Amino acid sequence: MAAPGISSLGIKFGWAAASDTKPAAFTQLTRINEIGGISLDVEEIDASALEDYVTRYVSGRADTGGELTVTVNATDATIAEWEAVFTASETAKANGGLWFTVWSPYLAKGFFFRAVTPTKFPMPEFGQNSLQTVEIGLTVMEYVGLDTKVEPTGTTGTT
Repeated sequence: MAAPGISSLGIKFGWAAASDTKPAAFTQLTRINEIGGISLDVEEIDASALEDYVTRYVSGRADTGGELTVTVNATDATIAEWEAVFTASETAKANGGLWFTVWSPYLAKGFFFRAVTPTKFPMPEFGQNSLQTVEIGLTVMEYVGLDTKVEPTGTTGTT
């Protein structure tokens, strides 16, 4: 009998400097509340000819949507972590972006993609009795997909 599903407890999100191949180590980004998904919507190319009475299509390229949003607790420690990522991202733009991974203790493989970040830490919304979070939009340069997972360790900010 198949398991009913798996939890998102214990998920880790990490980054690594730009390189042509998947890095062997990733630095963990902490206090992540939500990681947006990457869908692969396949475009349709109209392949119809004048003699066709019904439109014919062929499969085109897959579209990632271009952006993935990460929701982060806005603390002094997480701001320091992300400022290091923003600095590294500026250099990585020309090389296809930084590497990012989503690591799950329940899956045999990890998810990988390359992206660039904004240049500054965004301002959070402030409300009564609410968690202070920000949404950081990552521009997806390449969706690598599932591969041998690498657990993110350590942090770049202060603790």
